[in-house]
Amino acid sequence: MVGDMENTIEEARFIKQTRNFDIQRVIVKIGSSLLTNNGRGLDRTAIYEWAKQIARLHKQGIEVLLVSSGAVAEGVVRMDLDERPKKLAALQACASIGQMGLIETWWSALIQHGIQSSQLLLTHDDLSNRSRYLNTTSALTQLLEWRVLPVINENDTITIDEIKFGDNDTLGAMAAAMVNADLYIILTDQDGVFTDNPRDNPNARMIRQERAMADYLFDIAGDGGKLGRGGMLTKIRAGRLAAMGGCPTVIVSGAIDDVITRVVSGEAVGTLLTTNDEDKIIARKQWLAAHLRMSGSLVVDAGAAKALTEHNRSLLPVGVVEVRGGFDEGDVVEIIHEDTGERIAVGQVNFSSHDARRVARERTEQFDKIFGNSEERVVMVHRDNLAITV
Repeated sequence: MVGDMENTIEEARFIKQTRNFDIQRVIVKIGSSLLTNNGRGLDRTAIYEWAKQIARLHKQGIEVLLVSSGAVAEGVVRMDLDERPKKLAALQACASIGQMGLIETWWSALIQHGIQSSQLLLTHDDLSNRSRYLNTTSALTQLLEWRVLPVINENDTITIDEIKFGDNDTLGAMAAAMVNADLYIILTDQDGVFTDNPRDNPNARMIRQERAMADYLFDIAGDGGKLGRGGMLTKIRAGRLAAMGGCPTVIVSGAIDDVITRVVSGEAVGTLLTTNDEDKIIARKQWLAAHLRMSGSLVVDAGAAKALTEHNRSLLPVGVVEVRGGFDEGDVVEIIHEDTGERIAVGQVNFSSHDARRVARERTEQFDKIFGNSEERVVMVHRDNLAITV
């Protein structure tokens, strides 16, 4: 018993030491189950309390971006529906109705602390398209320079797929990478990540700290709740995605007193998912492999395919036999085997489709002749920005 107590104290000391965050910019994501008080409309008392905590950070000079769910759930309540609709048109309508109340509530809660806020609605296309991604990043950067707090949500009203980013956990992680955040905080209705479902198993133990890339985390993740689309699985995935940009994630209960300020101060509440340089590369490859839409295709010969799949090489222009579609430098494209027609990899391309066609089948020494000046790019897709899919 004494030994267990000593181990617990030592663990707490270790976690406290490793949670001495140097925070200049933080992303806070709040889910539907917290914001809507389990379906009974927006919980304005809770929202005003979180706004008060955010205001404290804001006064310390810490930049905060907020990712707020709740639009669809608020629309369901405003329309007095018994449950979340299943048809796309009804979901989009609920999002449109609920977004009005959601952003109005956040604006009111923040402006009383002298904080101007803005609304930013995004779709998957906004972040998968390189130029739109950069434009969004520029807009966010300008807002932060003006000391305006962005309130980000998925643009559920116009999305053409089922209403699913996958979820705002993922959106928050992508925003963290976009603005080089120092910390990503996911507020949920659980105290953190547990070794088992604490609602079913009283012996379940909370995981205080773990690498975001630890595989066993997926094995213990549970399903989502009634109103939210998340669940612990998407939060762990989001932690991995944030790790791609070197951003640690804390998954913690939004009901804890002063939870946001306590996490930022380094207090050991919730579950901290950490990252390192090796994990960043692994997470980046997983992010690439998970892309839903490709901007174009590169068809490669057998030699290039073997170099990619068997020898972990970068893709050189000389191995590209055909360029399909239109894309910009930095877009994610699929890589297809010339003989089989099979997708063998996806990656972030270093050339636009126009330039890729100019250098396809060419060796590096020909680049100066093609471009008419010194060309620094020598690979089509670098191996660190490439994920094998076969």
